[in-house]
Parts: sequence; C-alpha cells; structure tokens
Amino acid sequence: MVRSRQTRLLFLNDMERLERTLFRLEQGFELQFRLGPTLQGKHVHVHTNYPAEGEKFDRLQFWPLDWINPTGREDDSDKYCKLDLQVAGSYQYYFCAGTEEKTGSGYIVVDPVLRVGADNRVLPLDCIAIQTYLAKCLGPLDKWQDRLRVAKETGYNMIHFTPLQKLGMSRSCYSLADQLELNPEFSPEGKNYTWMDVGNLVEKLKKEWNMVCITDVVYNHTAANSRWLWLHPECGYNLVNSPHLKPAWVLDRALWHLTCDIADGMYSDHGVPAHIENEHQLHMLRGILWDEIYPRTKLWEFYQVNVEKAVEQFRKLLQAGGKAVRLENEDKKRLRILPDPHCRRFGNTVDMTSALETFIPNGNEPSSIQECCNWLRNRLEELNVESYKEMHYHEEQATNCIVGNVVYERLADHGPKLGPITRNHPVVCGYFTFPFEDNLTFDQEMQLMSQTDKACHFLAHNGWVMSDDPLRNFAEPGSNVYLRRELICWGDSVKLRYGEKPEDCPYLWAHMKKYTEITAKHFAGVRLDNCHSTPLHVAEAMLATARAVRPNLYVIAELFTGSELIDNVFVNRLGITSLYMLERARQLKPDLYVVAELFTGSEELDNVFVTRLAITSLIREAMSAGDSHEEGRLVYRFGGEPVGSFVQPSIRPLVPSIAHAMFLDVTHDNECPVQIRSAYDSLPSSAIVSMACCATGSTRGYDELVPHQISVVKEERFYPKWNSEAKPSSAGEVNSQSGIIAGKLALNKLHEELSSKGFSQVYVDQVDEDIVAVTRHCPSTHQSVVAVCHTAFRNPKTYQYRQEVPPMCIPGKIEEVVLEARTVERIAGSYQKDRKSINGLPDHTVEIREHIQLHDSKIVKQADVMCKGCSEFVQEIEFEHLTPGSVIVFRVSLDPKSQELVGVLRRHLVQFSDHYKTGSVPDNDAPAILTTPLAAIMSKVTLADINVLLFRCDAEEQEDGGGCYNIPSWMSLKYGGLQGLMSVMGDIRPKNDLGHPFCDNLRQGDWMIDYVSNRLVIKGGALGEVGKWFQAMFTYLKHIPRYLVPCYFDSIIVGAYTTALDIVFSKMSNFIQTGSTLVKQLALGSVQMCGVGLHPALPPLAPTLHDVPYRLNDITNEKEQCCVSLAAGLPHFAAGIFRCWGRDTFIALRGLMLVTGRHLEARNIILAFAGTLRYGLIPNLLGQGTDARYNCRDAVWWWLQCIQYYCNMVPDGVNILMCPVSRMYPTNVSEPQPAGAWIQPLYDVIHEAMTRHMQGTEFRERDAGPQIDRNMTDEGFNIEAKVNEDTGFVYGGNRFNCGTWMDKMGESDKAHNKGIPATPRDGSAVEIVGLCKSTVRWLVDLHTHGFFPYATLTIRREGRNISVPYEEWNRKIQENFEKMFYVSHDLQDSNEKHPDLVHKRGIYKDSYGASSPWCDYQLRPNFTIAMVVAPELFTVERAWEALEMAEKKLLGPLGMKTLDPDDMKYCGVYDNALDSKNFNVAKGFNYHQGPEWLWPVGYFLRAKLYFAKKMGPEIYDKTVYLVKNVLSRHNIHLERSSWKGLPELTNENGQYCPFSCETQAWSIATILEVLHDL
Repeated sequence: MVRSRQTRLLFLNDMERLERTLFRLEQGFELQFRLGPTLQGKHVHVHTNYPAEGEKFDRLQFWPLDWINPTGREDDSDKYCKLDLQVAGSYQYYFCAGTEEKTGSGYIVVDPVLRVGADNRVLPLDCIAIQTYLAKCLGPLDKWQDRLRVAKETGYNMIHFTPLQKLGMSRSCYSLADQLELNPEFSPEGKNYTWMDVGNLVEKLKKEWNMVCITDVVYNHTAANSRWLWLHPECGYNLVNSPHLKPAWVLDRALWHLTCDIADGMYSDHGVPAHIENEHQLHMLRGILWDEIYPRTKLWEFYQVNVEKAVEQFRKLLQAGGKAVRLENEDKKRLRILPDPHCRRFGNTVDMTSALETFIPNGNEPSSIQECCNWLRNRLEELNVESYKEMHYHEEQATNCIVGNVVYERLADHGPKLGPITRNHPVVCGYFTFPFEDNLTFDQEMQLMSQTDKACHFLAHNGWVMSDDPLRNFAEPGSNVYLRRELICWGDSVKLRYGEKPEDCPYLWAHMKKYTEITAKHFAGVRLDNCHSTPLHVAEAMLATARAVRPNLYVIAELFTGSELIDNVFVNRLGITSLYMLERARQLKPDLYVVAELFTGSEELDNVFVTRLAITSLIREAMSAGDSHEEGRLVYRFGGEPVGSFVQPSIRPLVPSIAHAMFLDVTHDNECPVQIRSAYDSLPSSAIVSMACCATGSTRGYDELVPHQISVVKEERFYPKWNSEAKPSSAGEVNSQSGIIAGKLALNKLHEELSSKGFSQVYVDQVDEDIVAVTRHCPSTHQSVVAVCHTAFRNPKTYQYRQEVPPMCIPGKIEEVVLEARTVERIAGSYQKDRKSINGLPDHTVEIREHIQLHDSKIVKQADVMCKGCSEFVQEIEFEHLTPGSVIVFRVSLDPKSQELVGVLRRHLVQFSDHYKTGSVPDNDAPAILTTPLAAIMSKVTLADINVLLFRCDAEEQEDGGGCYNIPSWMSLKYGGLQGLMSVMGDIRPKNDLGHPFCDNLRQGDWMIDYVSNRLVIKGGALGEVGKWFQAMFTYLKHIPRYLVPCYFDSIIVGAYTTALDIVFSKMSNFIQTGSTLVKQLALGSVQMCGVGLHPALPPLAPTLHDVPYRLNDITNEKEQCCVSLAAGLPHFAAGIFRCWGRDTFIALRGLMLVTGRHLEARNIILAFAGTLRYGLIPNLLGQGTDARYNCRDAVWWWLQCIQYYCNMVPDGVNILMCPVSRMYPTNVSEPQPAGAWIQPLYDVIHEAMTRHMQGTEFRERDAGPQIDRNMTDEGFNIEAKVNEDTGFVYGGNRFNCGTWMDKMGESDKAHNKGIPATPRDGSAVEIVGLCKSTVRWLVDLHTHGFFPYATLTIRREGRNISVPYEEWNRKIQENFEKMFYVSHDLQDSNEKHPDLVHKRGIYKDSYGASSPWCDYQLRPNFTIAMVVAPELFTVERAWEALEMAEKKLLGPLGMKTLDPDDMKYCGVYDNALDSKNFNVAKGFNYHQGPEWLWPVGYFLRAKLYFAKKMGPEIYDKTVYLVKNVLSRHNIHLERSSWKGLPELTNENGQYCPFSCETQAWSIATILEVLHDL
C-alpha cells in the first residue's frame, strides 16, 4: 500500500497540561508543534527530551526546538517546530511563553517496530498473536522447544513468558526470590544454564520460527524469603523506616494470636469453633474482635497525647513567664498536635507555641496558671477522645474486612472453602513478615517493636486494594489500608520501598536496574505485572533503563484504572523514556516491547500509566464480556475504523488516542473459560478475538481445552509437548487434533494476513443474541473477510439455543469459504487430570475445512444472489448447521463490475494523491474529459467562475433559478458550490461519522451527486467543462456499492476542491501565493464575495474602456457587460438590489481585491460607482445605479480612499485617473443616461465630488417617503454634506437620519423609537474627517507630481466665484483636528466647549458638532479609522493613550464594541426580532450601541501597529503579540465556520449573534489588511 509521509499537528495552548491525554505516533511520522490561539504572538519556547539527532536519550535532558516559519511572515498561523520520530518510547515536552516557567506540557508515545525472521522483517503491532506460558511449567531449558513448538504450530508469532527468575517459597510465578538469578529448575542435573542460554533460545525462535519473545517484569514486590531482603531490610516497608505502620502491625500480631487460639479450640465455648460454618459464628467472631482484640491492642494510644506530661510542660513554661514565639509570616492557628515521628503510644506532643497563644492566663498568680492548665487539660482530653473515635471508625472497617475475608475463604460458594482455621490457614492472611519464633506471647512480641535490629525485619506484604487510587502508594504515611485491613494480601511477597529517587534506597534501585537490563537484553518486550500498583516513577525509571538497552521496546500492560485518561498517564509516562532504570534497559535493547497489567478501574487513570510508561499495548480480555453482544463491542472498541471510512489527509491534527489493545480470549491469571462458559465457546470466542484489528492472543491451555484454571501459584505440572502423531489420550503430548488447535492455527494465520494486508476497517453485526458477525475490510482493494461466530456461553447440552438462524446478507461476491469449523465431541475417553502434564479435554476437537467453495460448505444451506439497485450486489446466506460453537469465515470481493469501476475511479484519483495507486486499474475507455488532468481543465476558469464553483449561497442560487442542496430531515447546505459540501464533510471525515444524514443521502440515491455536476454543466464554458469532469467521475461513482459512495464522493470533492484552491491562489498576488494558511483562508473571501449574478449588479462602464468582460444575455441574446460585483455579506446581502452597497464595497475593496491582486476587477468597480456620482456622493444602496439611494455621507470618502489605494498599490495605478467614466447622472437632476452618453475622465469626477462638498450639498432624496423607507420620518429624507470653512471638517446630517456606517433606524411602534436614528452621528464624524484629510493630502501630492490637474476648487459664495486651494483645505484640517477632537487631561482646555459632558479623558471624540453634544464624547472605535488613513493628524503619545483605552474598553474576542460599556446606552446583545417597550433595544435599536463588529478591529490593530513603531521596539513587540493573539481567534473562527468567513458582528464577549451575516465582506477584508501590514 502506498503511504505518503504522515504529519501530525499538535496545537499548544497556554496552561494546557495533557499528561492524561494519550498521543500515539508511529516511527517515521513528523510531529509539528504549532501555536494555539492563546500563544500566538508570544515568544514561545518548546522543549523536549526526545533525543536530538545522534544523541542518546536522557530523560532529564531537554533541548529547545527551532521554529520554522514557511511563509517568513509575522503571522504565526503556520509557524511550527518539529520532531522527526525515529526512536520508540515515551517523550515529554513542555513549553514556556516569554519566561522560563512552564506554561504547558504533555507526552507523546512513539510505537516500537518489532522484527522477526532471518530477513529481519517487520512484524506490525496489529499482527501480533501472543501465547502466554508459565515459565515454571516448561521444565528444563533443553526441553523448552518441544513445548514451545505448540505455539508455533498453532500460528502464534509472540510468546509471553512469566518471570524466569528463581521463585520464592510460595512457588508463585510472580513471587521472585532473586531477580538476577535464572530459575535453577531450568538446569537439569549436570547443566548450569545462564541468561545467555535463554537469550540464544529467544534469538533462535525469532530467526527460525519468526516469533518474538517477551517476559514479565515485577517491580513492586519480591518474595518474602528473598535472601537479599534479609541483608537489606530497608528495601521494604518495616517498623523502622515506616513507623506509621506500627498500629497495623500490632493488630496483625493480635489477629495471629487469635488464629492460634481459635485453632487450639480456646474460643469454642464462645461460639467460635475452628470450623466456622454459619452467620451466628461470624457474629460471635465480631464480638471477640470488639470485646477482646481491640481493647487488648489499644490502638488509639498511638494517636493520643500524654495529657499529664503535656500539661506539666505547659505549667513550667507559664511559671517561667513563657510567651508564644512565632516565626514571621507563620499563620496563627489553633492548638496543634504534633504526630510522633516514631509512632509510640501516647507519643504525640503539643506545639507549645500554639498552646501559649490559645490558653492565656489572667495573671501570674498560681491560681490563674492552674486555671489555664485546666483549660489545656480539658482540650487535650477532648482531642484524645476524638482520636479514640477515629480509631473506632477504623476498627469498624477492619472488622468488616476481617469478617468478609472469612466469609469468602470459608463460606462463599465461589471461594476456596479453606475449611477449619489453622496456623497454615489463619483467620486472615498476615500483613507483615515475622521471621522469628512463633512461640512468643503477644506481650513479648510487643517488646520487639522497640528493638531496631528486630523491628526492621517486620516487613509489609504487598497486595491489592479494591477501588483505591492507583496513583497513591497505599504503604506510605497518610494511608490506613494496613490498619483497616483493606489489603487483599499476597502473603508470599514483600512490598518494595523505593522512595522518590535512587538515593532513597540505593541498593534496591541498583538491584532492579540490573534486573531490568538483563530482561531488556534478552527479550524484545516486557509485560508490566501489577502495573497499576507499581509506583509510577519507579516503572517510568525502569522502562527508561530498558529502552536504553532496547529502543524499540514493546511494552504491554493490563490496566484496571476505570478511566481512559488515567490509562493514558501510565502509557505516556512509562513510555517516556525517563527517570533512571528502564532507561538503561532501553539502551541495551532499542526494540523493547513492554506489556503491563493494570487494575485501576478507570480508563482515565489507565492513561496516566500508559503515557508515562510508554506502554505499547494494554491487555484487554474477552472473558470480561458477559455476553456475545459485549464481546462484539470489544472488537469494535479496540481497533480499526468503520467499513467505508473516509480517506484522512496525511497532514492533520494530532488527536487523542486510546491505548493500543492486546485483546486476549483469556489471560493466564483468570478463571477458565471452559468452567465459566462452555468448551464449545472457545472456538467462536477465539474467532471473534482474532478478527479484532489489534494485537490478539491467548494463554497456553486455552486451545487444548484445559478445563480448569492453570494456577500461577499451585500448578507444578509441565505443558504437553508437540507431537504430530500424538493420540488424543496421550496426556503429555498435543497436536493439531487436540482441543481447538487446528481452528486456532487457521484463525491466527488469518489474523496476521488481515493486519499485514491492510484490512483496517471493522464492522460488527449482532445477528442474534448468540451469533456475532465480524467484517474486516481492506479500503484499497475493497476485499472483505466476514467471520460468523455462533458463541456458546452456556453449554449446549444443558441450554436450548434457538434452532433457526437468521439469514445474512453479505454485500459483494463470496470468493471462498476461508474456513468453517465447529467444536465436536469424539470418542477418546473422559477427562482425567494428569499428574505430570497439564492436559485438556481429550473428547473435544475441531472439525475444520479450509479454502472451500461456497457450494461445498456444510454450514451454508444456500446462497442467493440479489441486486439492490444498479450497484448493490448482495448474497443472502441461509445457514443449515451453524450450531453453537461453530464458525464460518467468508472471503468477499466486490462483484467484478464494481471492482473494475472502483479500480478505474482510484486511477483517476491518483492525480490528487498517490494513496489511490493501490487497487487502481487503467481506464481503457475513459471519456475524453477524463484524459485531461482536472488542474488543466480548471486553469481556464476565472475567479468569477470559481465563485460559482466553490460558493454562492441560497439567495444567489435562487437568483439563477436554483438553490442550495437540501438534505431532507436535516438542513440545506450553506453553499451551492463545493464549499457547502466541504464544510459538512470537514466535520464528518475526522470522526468517520458514516451515520450522518449527509452520508445517508449519498447512500440512498444520486441526487446530491447529480446536483454537483448538473449545476456546473448548465453554466457552459470553462465551468461547464469542470461540470463534465464531475459528471464523468460520478458515472463510475454511481455504479459502485452504495456503502462506498460517501468515501469516494468525499475523495472526488476533496481532490477537486484542493485543485480549485491551487488555481485560486495562482491567480492572486504574490502576497497571497506566499502567504500563510490564514492569509489564504481570508483571501478566499475575495472569491466568496466577488461574483457575477444572473443580472449585472453594476451599472455599465464606458464602452471605450478596455478589458471589460462581456457575455451573451440568455434572454435578449445581446452582449452585456458582466463585471464582478462585491456582495456586502452572506446570506442577507448576497443578491438582487441588496447585494451592492457603496460603503461596504469600498471598505472591503482594498482587502478583498487590491491586496489579493484582483486589480482589473477593482478598477471596474471603482469606475462603475464613479458613473453614479450625484450630489457629490456615491450611492449607499447601489440598486444597479437606477434605484440608488444617496443617503450616506461616508461612502464617497471610502470610494476616494480606494482610488488612492489603487494608485499606490497597483503598478501604474495612477493611470486609472485617466480612465473614462460613463456618467449615469451628469447633473443632480438628470434621468439615468445610457452607457457612453456622457464620458468624463475619473479625475474630473473626483474633483466634482470634492467641489460639491466644498460648495455644500443639500437635497431631498428622490421619491422620498415610505416607498423607499417605511421607517424614516419626513425630515430624515433631507440630506446635507458640507465643509466647515474654519476647520476644513466635512460635516452634515441631522438628528433624523444616519449618514455613516452606524445607520440603525428605529422600527418599533411599541417602544416609540420608529423613525428615530439610534446613532445619527451628525456634525463631523471622526472617520469622515480622517478620510477627507487623507484624500485632500493625496490630491495635493498628485497635483505636485502632475497626475491631477487641479490645485484649487472653485465655489460660489454670495454670487461670486471663490478659489479654495487644496493645500489650504489640507492645512486647516491638520491645524484643527486635535484641537477639536482630542479630549484633553487639561481641565482648563479652552478648546473644550462642553467640559460638563466629558466622562473619559485622553480619548478622541466620535464626532464634533453633533446636534446632541453628548454624542460627541461617546467612546467608539471610529477614531482608529482616521488614525490609519490620516495618521499625521495625531500626536503619537495621545494616539497611543487613546488606543490603550480602546483596547481596554472596546476590544472583544473577535470584534470591537461599538460603544463604551460604561455608557448608559450600552447594550451588547443584538436581537432584531425582539419588539418590546424598551426604547434602547426594541427591534434591534442597539445595533451599533454595544454589539461587537468585526471590521473596526482591522483598523484598531493597524493603528496599534503604526503607532507602536513610533513608541519603540519594546512596545512594538508587545503590540505584535496582541495582534497575533487577536488574529488567532479569527483564524479559529474561520476554521470552524461552515460559511468559511468572518461574521458581521457578535454579541457581547464574542457570543454568537443569530441576526448577523455569517460572513461579511468588510470583516474579512480588514483582517486581511492587518496581515498585509504585518
């Protein structure tokens, strides 16, 4: 299978600690760290302990990664640092932002690569089939091959040995007497085998048998009789180094003496005989504990204070005039009791400082001191009583645990039924070793506690605590597990005490380090025994040692944390090649494979282990399933993707994983399936397990149907050897006819084949309550293997299963029956447990047939071929003998025609990715359109065409007579073009959400498929050719099985979409082509907003103008201009009369058209609007020019600003000034003129606009009245725009209209705001003054350089002509701006006309000369626009202060608040549908009174950048961080938005506003301009 380089992206966010999140990666992957939104702009340093190239791993050695910025721009959206992952293990990363303090961290786990055979070929992890062996049951080493051959002949490729070390007295496989010594039992008389001999055998199995060998490591305990432990008792928890255990030890000894007394019959008269058989006797046992044991031990005394001694000490201090001496800053507390560090009876003491503070005598006389001492005595006695009560609580729990233990061991049906209490079978297992004579009395034993040389040998046993926190060490101080008798004790082992670091117990760490190195040297992997209760830092250290020996260490574990997140912590940290000991092992064996057993009860807790220890696989068990349904669910849970899954991109975000599973039919320390279920279930359950897409396995004895648990403690017999000629009755030998071995061989071979050949998709079907069908599917060849398994959880001899088996429908053509097998009985005698060998049921075997044709099957009655539609080829299987315990496996291919069509389809998809090469076939009859690469076809389309191809919302589609595709019972797509599909599939694809209505629609019919192609074909031209390409590709798609349609539809659409994007960017400016992902995403807004509808939105340009696009009108059949127009926003301002707005167009034009390089289209828009100039204004609502409204004062200034931008940004841009303009309204009163009737150069139109303003324009809107605006009052139709002769400021408007972008008109009769503008902003609006200043300054400069013929404006005043120089106008604005607009800190400022209205200083007014003067002083974001277009108006320091205030008060997550939150009119939530009596909000009256608009953010950030440079490098760096941080939020919104745009506005604090346009032209444009400035 062709596989491209895989890259995963890990996004870093401030204060994000991901230690409990598992990130699994493969060797050869590239991991890129990228900055999340909270870090963009900051100076972030990423550090990792992944070894640098050529360096050895050192867990403590972190090194910084270098940042790579592929675009070389300031924008952080694409910046990354990377790791090329070549070394297995678990690695930590952390990052700092500006300081050395860690602000986030986590782990990554890199899977090992296992190799087998003489050719050292790779054994993929999912191919593993493991079999566990109890090492002690293998006999002498020279006999091992005969016994291990069973694994080879059964098809296993990995062997797991329990520990090979010398065992302790109990003979448990996991109680090791010496971790460094090979079990001497492996050496027969005359031989002395060593670890080297074991290593040679392991290597031989690897090379000759293609088998990997792993073994257990046991870190948390050692055998109680370990000789080294007697020499080094500090390695365990004893009464010297852990005195907190003394009370538990005292209770333990008392219980031992109770055992002796009961065994000797001393309590028979009390109702407690040696043989406890009923509840009454249990009740009497409780009474003995409460009446005799606890009063005798007086455990509460270990936690109490000697009252008299403490009081006397206190008395002496008072008599000596003692006062409290408290360290500085130490908190004053109540009376404090200090625990005795040696845990002696009444050893706790009083902190006399707290006593002196708490109990203060009234004087120095003896009576006062005595009174004070009495107070202390009373309080201490109260505290002692509290200690007594607390101990009583512990004793209650201890009683419950003791009695519960007796019930389980002696009364319960599922317990061991130990019989009478004896010294060998005590009341309870002892919790501590007692290596001295047992004839001492209890009181004599108590004396030993104070004898250090004796007490150090009273060592705590290890065990298991139900529902305990696995991250807590239950033997450490603070835990009462031993005292409360909550430990399920392993009396043969001692819990090891490592401390926190090697220096805490040097011998133990060194000893275990050697043990680890030996293991890693000879074995490819390890299983972490009892992983959940091994101290995490110890396991982490040991695995780091192991990986130093063997970098590709394979680590497996069985975790019972109950939490996937905690599982991940273990996986991360134990694979983090870290700490001290496993480090060494991995040095010796780089390929070390590590397995662990965890019982944490929580998947979250499991993650803690998995991440820390880099556990490769977690052991999961089929026996945990209570029924076949749950067993099938486990298969689905632990591996593989759904059948028909989408192809994922090779570069994609790193997402949390679940730990790789090792799915076993049964583990070696659990109950026997033959006993729990039935012998007949072994084969079908094995088949279900083998079909899982993960590592699988079993334990020796399962396949031979051994009908009892093979005890890791008691079993001393040997495993049978392999003998192909063995008879069923031969207990010491097995062959393929034994048990289910023949079936397991076939299943193991199938398991390895499926994983190695890429059958990575899984489907589990519950046919009925006992039958499970598991499908494994190969996504490249589309071959499937289907296993139908009839489980037998209950014995068919005693349980009546359903006679009728439901038929099954299998899509595709059944090529063969891979195998059919069932468990049958044979005549071989009944089972007799052999004394020497571990024998199985001789009278059960497997009847198996492999690789047969369907018609030869004995299980299938008949198979009918059906067709579902034109592309569904289905075979219905009717079963005849699918009896309990039987399995049938089919190999299924697509029918030949479908197989060919899929292969051809994949061949055509190769142009998008080499991934599709596998399974592709040549298309010898390809339609002509498919012989040309799609990129070549698309290269002929224009950006206007791509607007149709990718976008167009429902209103635009409806204008063309169509609409966006609607998915019944769900919703319509956002766009008719490919982006509508991509937005939905972008959510579905990563999750493989094949049940989504979108996928259902594709499977059910061709409607969506036809919509995509037909919509384009009907357009004709270059776009029609693209449609024909889709049509041809979809011809194949329609005739493949429907379950594959979503996957391949996605592949076609993704390929076409990415090709279209490449074409888009190739047609744009160099800034876009070389820009970051964010730049390109924003640039797509240009395509999204700029298009040509059914009817031209722009008035016609001058016929003499060159390079104007034309088309043939479908209705009139005449040639018409088809210039691109710019929609204001989608979906509300997309089509018809409401598509084009003068203000919106020219606020957005620089960003969407000039920055992107669409110069010609920008020119055409500028000239089209120039043609509509009237009254010195350009239209607000364009209405194709003929229905224009001239009711805004700012649009003309934005238009003029864009002409300035055009001249400055476009090569030879000043030539636009000479371009002909076809004037639609040559005079104010003209009717619309046809194109070409009145031609002027653009510079004349500009001069006219300036002159009209200087002259002053006053008019009443044409057709004024409700027919053009149903909300406007009569006065509002009166328009005024003039220039103040003294200041040069443009002013105008009145309190009944709103001539700037803040143009909300009241609509509510109920609230009485109808016809009242919310924000009239009459007078001189700050941004218009700034835009005017920019234009006048520019025209002066143009004239100086000979590009503009006018130096002065000629106006009429009092009947005569007056000349006003542009230079003078420029000067007046410059001189007066800060005088009139700046709100000074000087309370005596003579320029301030309304000091009583000032509520914030150091800001710039929003307007000057408003009819409501208080409006001038409102803090709004508009002054930042003036700062960008005319920065010369502002004093740097004042500008910076004002910008800081705007940041503090107005800046939101995405937009700028349109009004200061401190203003009484502020309301940040816009609801246009709400009609209430609230004047300020009814019918959305607060549109511009608080809601956070996005486009002003662009100007705010650009102003900040401009003035920050003036303020110095330090402030500039901080500003860049702010800018990047804000932009990162826009980046996230763009990525998540199904509209792929930025909204018009949000409600307060960035909350979604349902009344906003989902994507707005000026929002996208101004953010793109910020990036251009950066």
